[in-house]
Amino acid sequence: MCGIVGYVGAQEAAPILLDGLRRLEYRGYDSAGIAVLSESAGLQVKKAKGRLKVLNAMIDGGRSVDGFIGVGHTRWATHGEPNYINSHPHTSEQGKIALVHNGIIENYVEIKDFLISRGVHFCSDTDTEVVAQLLEYYYLISVDLLGSVYKVLDRIEGAYALGILCADMPDTFIAARKDAPLLLGFGEGCSFLASDATAIIRHTRDVVYMDDGEIAVLTRGGIQLYNAMQQPIEKEHHHIEWEVSAAEK
Repeated sequence: MCGIVGYVGAQEAAPILLDGLRRLEYRGYDSAGIAVLSESAGLQVKKAKGRLKVLNAMIDGGRSVDGFIGVGHTRWATHGEPNYINSHPHTSEQGKIALVHNGIIENYVEIKDFLISRGVHFCSDTDTEVVAQLLEYYYLISVDLLGSVYKVLDRIEGAYALGILCADMPDTFIAARKDAPLLLGFGEGCSFLASDATAIIRHTRDVVYMDDGEIAVLTRGGIQLYNAMQQPIEKEHHHIEWEVSAAEK
């Protein structure tokens, strides 16, 4: 099963993402990648086929990728063979959006045909790229990322856990969930996203489990949750009691 980890805070994101992905390796995967955003370098996407150590060596343990916000992913191939192009994160044609995705978009062919008819060009065989391209399509019209995410979720069918970066928002990213596990981590001056608590337990034990239809906006100052009706909501926080060593066993 694929793995997701996200971070925004005061530390360099790439090493934290790599560490989180390493703790998700037990889930199995055939490729790995990260997207990190900085005001100076913009949206940087680094990914590789094979084991996480390939990606780690490519980016010097994360030291060659600058930025304090990012998302990472380990992928089991479902749509398209395991290679660089089909690996996550996926980006939109004009480079505004990068995202990672667990799950399957059942109506991706229909949406892909629609976008192609509007002049959008695709480079991968995945259902996930369709989400990135559709999100950019709506975002370029409205310049409202959260509103565009809701439009995308109204359009797609299937299961998803999403971690979304926008090149125009260097201090914020968005998460969304339906029929795929996703949790939020609350830290001091930082926020986390993960498909599994093992990815972030070294950094925080204060978590909220997302439910279907919910969207979260994450910044270093905190996390705001919204329901399917676009209303802000508050949820119970859970404290993780178990240790990293127990989880790794």
